[in-house]
Amino acid sequence: MIESALHLLLHVAAPGLIARWGFHDRWRQAWRIMVATMVVDLDHLLADPVFDPDRCSIGFHPLHSWSAIIVYLGMTAMPGTRLVGIGLLIHMGVDGLDCVGIP
Repeated sequence: MIESALHLLLHVAAPGLIARWGFHDRWRQAWRIMVATMVVDLDHLLADPVFDPDRCSIGFHPLHSWSAIIVYLGMTAMPGTRLVGIGLLIHMGVDGLDCVGIP
């Protein structure tokens, strides 16, 4: 329970820290865009069971695949998609913590 709460908190707090640090003049907008990338978790609906606390999302769900992560990395190079790419990479990083046993 505490691990789940910490995981969700990181999905909100990490983009907030990056937004404040890297996008001073528009940090609120940057934070909202990066948090909105949590919609990527809709691919969990394709899994059976939808939620498995012992499953590593990275490499399992389609939008959490290594090829998708490479696309997200490429998105950071283009100004129009940079914040979405950063948000998705933060999301993958937080989800990756579950894969190594860090909540």
